[in-house]
Amino acid sequence: MQQKSAIPGTIIFDGTQARKGYALNRMCFSFNDASNREAFRRDEEAYIAHYGLNAEQAQAIRKRDVPGLLAAGGNVYYLAKFAGILGLDVQDLGALQTGLSKEEFKARLVRQNEQPSLAG
Repeated sequence: MQQKSAIPGTIIFDGTQARKGYALNRMCFSFNDASNREAFRRDEEAYIAHYGLNAEQAQAIRKRDVPGLLAAGGNVYYLAKFAGILGLDVQDLGALQTGLSKEEFKARLVRQNEQPSLAG
């Protein structure tokens, strides 16, 4: 079995995290449907209860704490559905995850893209 290496500032989404975040990710997946997004906006607490989020997940949803949602088992691809309700995009999520402003995060992406390729 291969050892997972830590990536500073990130949470590795593995089987443990997937199990931990199942209810949260299931709820966020439901936001693919506009009627579910509206139901969430109408009564967040009822929506949270319907999906059975645990206390950590529910609190992170209430606080709009995206890094907290990742720590609570959230998968960034499902959380993007929740972020859309908040008017955030994937670059906003990256900025939140890294502790940078969105402009700093975008500049980092540009710098990384300008690095010479290591491929032979």
